[in-house]
Amino acid sequence: MISATEADWKRELSLRGSYEPGKKLLAAIRRYQLQAKNGGLLSGVIKPFTVLQYRFWSAISGADIPLNSKIGGGLLIPHPNGIVIHPEAQIGPNCLIFQQVTIGAGPKPGLPFIEGHVDIGAGAKILGGIHIGAHARIGANAVVITDIPGNATAVGIPAVVKG
Repeated sequence: MISATEADWKRELSLRGSYEPGKKLLAAIRRYQLQAKNGGLLSGVIKPFTVLQYRFWSAISGADIPLNSKIGGGLLIPHPNGIVIHPEAQIGPNCLIFQQVTIGAGPKPGLPFIEGHVDIGAGAKILGGIHIGAHARIGANAVVITDIPGNATAVGIPAVVKG
């Protein structure tokens, strides 16, 4: 089983010369975050080029994942089109997010906290200050506005735990 605590960074690697806009976008975000963390003169010179790469891959992929997002390692976004993530939402390691997913503010104050190895289906909306447990699965087009325990499957509008 894939770990919910230790990031598998190999999941984010892109093969040289391959067309994987989701992985290229994540790589640009990771490079920017590394430069912002390191600081210094060299980082000050490199950061603007990293921002250009990020903007290019954001436009190509059609995803809105901020440079300062709080995303654990090993994220997979095989079809990044339409993914929107609030910069203050927290996503644990080794998650899988499909296209047209929104993670952001909602009826409950705060922003989502998603633990590790959570699979989020296409078109799902995770809204408000909720907690999604490790190894949970969110069904396609589910609208999640309440907490989901670990190892559970949530489906529907509004999402309810099944099985």
